[in-house]
Amino acid sequence: MEPTGPRCPESRGQPQQGGLEDDKAFYENLSPQKKPKSPKPQHAITIAVSSRALFRMEEEQKIYTEQGVEAYVKYQLEHEEEPFLPGAAFPFVKALESVNIQLRELFPDSEELFDIVLVTNNHAQVGVRLINSINHYRIAAATIFTPKKDVQVSEKQLRVAFDGDAVLFSDESEQIVKAHGLDKFFEHEKTYENKPLAQGPLKGFLEVLGKLQKKFYTKGLRLECPIRTYLVTARSAASSGARALKTLRSWGLETDEALFLAGAPKGPLLEKIRPHIFFDDQMFHVEGAKEMGTVAAHVPYGVAQKYKLSGQRKVAQDAK
Repeated sequence: MEPTGPRCPESRGQPQQGGLEDDKAFYENLSPQKKPKSPKPQHAITIAVSSRALFRMEEEQKIYTEQGVEAYVKYQLEHEEEPFLPGAAFPFVKALESVNIQLRELFPDSEELFDIVLVTNNHAQVGVRLINSINHYRIAAATIFTPKKDVQVSEKQLRVAFDGDAVLFSDESEQIVKAHGLDKFFEHEKTYENKPLAQGPLKGFLEVLGKLQKKFYTKGLRLECPIRTYLVTARSAASSGARALKTLRSWGLETDEALFLAGAPKGPLLEKIRPHIFFDDQMFHVEGAKEMGTVAAHVPYGVAQKYKLSGQRKVAQDAK
């Protein structure tokens, strides 16, 4: 089966050399052996990945920073037959492709697939090397942070981990914590245990993952499903976990595992479950995940961002 191919990289921000016809010629001269079939956008689950997340481009970026755009483009043209090395998001994209392949095998007419879009601000001529790299690896092409050590993750099963508050759910409960402390938070959660939380920014992503999981379940593949989801939250199971689970249930959603850490660091647990990506609204959890080798994405939503900015201003004032 053929993987879903990336849409053409977008080119923004860098000066262009030549007109549209020149750019078109570069792409037309790079026909892969087989043209991948792309899902229709209205049915696809679109995942946008930056070129610097998909591939390692540190050396090229150093040339751009120290020597300028002309030296950068020259270097890229001289090395355009050399594929970039895989970057932080590479295993994530390969796992998405594996899901697509299995969906096509089970549901040949389905258009509910992952459509991976490579987004770049590179010069048009650098797009040649990007396309060559995509074809070399035969891949489909929030801010992602590169882990500080390499950890092997599955290329056959897509594993996605979500924080709860301000990620899957609204920041309602976090506002209580920040304003009134943990005791009031526990009291609030007990009082409103049966009232679902409002949705957060990543609820829709869990929803589409769940929809794809159910397609595999209809074929009796619950245990062998190539998608696995995790709720990884600082909430305590005993004092505030019930509301989180009841909220998911009210939406008709579930995660394969719900992990309540009661304020413990998330990094060590993430190292055990090895997700391809972990979404959290608080940078110290993102940093903790990075330290343990997990690709983590910061979700800039909710009251935690306000407190982060306040803290930064205070540090700046203290430094004066």
